[in-house]
Amino acid sequence: MAETGAKRWNFGANEAVELSCSQNVRYFLNLLADNLDGGGGGLAVAEYLSLDLSYEICPNDVHLTAGCHHAIDVLISTLAVPGANILLPRPTYPMYDSRASFSKLEIRRYDLLPENGWEVDLDALEALADDKTVALLLINPCNPCGNVFSRQHLQKIAETASKLGVLVIADEVYRNITFGEKPFVSMAEFAEIVPVMMLGSISKRWAVPGWRFGWMVTLDPHCFMKDSGLVHSLANVLNMSTDPTTFIQGAIPDILGKTKEDFFSSKLEVLRECAETCYEEIKKIPCITCPYKPEGSMFTMVKLDFLLLEDIKDDLEFCCKLAREESLIILPGRAVGLKNWLRITFAVELELLRDGLSRLNNFAQRHSKKQP
Repeated sequence: MAETGAKRWNFGANEAVELSCSQNVRYFLNLLADNLDGGGGGLAVAEYLSLDLSYEICPNDVHLTAGCHHAIDVLISTLAVPGANILLPRPTYPMYDSRASFSKLEIRRYDLLPENGWEVDLDALEALADDKTVALLLINPCNPCGNVFSRQHLQKIAETASKLGVLVIADEVYRNITFGEKPFVSMAEFAEIVPVMMLGSISKRWAVPGWRFGWMVTLDPHCFMKDSGLVHSLANVLNMSTDPTTFIQGAIPDILGKTKEDFFSSKLEVLRECAETCYEEIKKIPCITCPYKPEGSMFTMVKLDFLLLEDIKDDLEFCCKLAREESLIILPGRAVGLKNWLRITFAVELELLRDGLSRLNNFAQRHSKKQP
């Protein structure tokens, strides 16, 4: 654990990692590579991320990963010290849950509030934390809810995390996938308040998930993560795992710096239309409610009303019967931590989306309680 003056932070070095990884060949290779000119992918990523920020990110703070999944693996492995716990949102992206459980990192879940546009329940968040809480996860734009957090709310989250002495894991893999009125603001803007570990990848904006290139960025202007030993442990875990494919690393400066804007704008326009269609068509289905119009990512959460259904008892049965009867796959809410809801993706061709929503409506009508 780290202390800076009167301030105590709950995160720190992972002793098990330090003992097992400190004499790794990759450590020495990376040490030598740091003496080469050019900066490589880390420099390109730092420049790219700095475009949307009020300050410049240092390339030395960028850690390249084989996609965002790899970043999650490395980060959770580093944070999983004996007795520690982590605050994860509900609903959530379940990779964090499974990875934390595997590493015996205790999970404590805080709620995102649908009635408040899926904002964080800050009071409940404070009640969950103790001196063993090392981090809280924030996914923005949100998978699976489709919301984008406001600057004001992000600042409150940062202030709460600082009060609790935890770092913020800012999963911003959908950072450029926004199409509503609310602008995206990176949690990096609040690194002066609280240490931030920012995660991202090229898979969503460039639509290349199989290329497996991502990053972790340690936003730590007061050196809290560095002085505590956390950054050193993170580097050690990276040293015993894989790197992004070399030819992708070589292409990254061109990918990040030379892709034309119309490539992105055309995709966002399609997503905007799909999100609008999804929201409006769901309104026509009596047993399903979408509490918040999606404005980012590729997903939305909708609630099932079982009082209007006669032969379905929960979200899993709903989805299984839907697949069987309509050949339509929708994820049950329990898969992302919210039972009796559904996670719907609208990132499909508009014609296919309309067809899928029509099948969903037909299914719901068929299983609705008959009026006397």
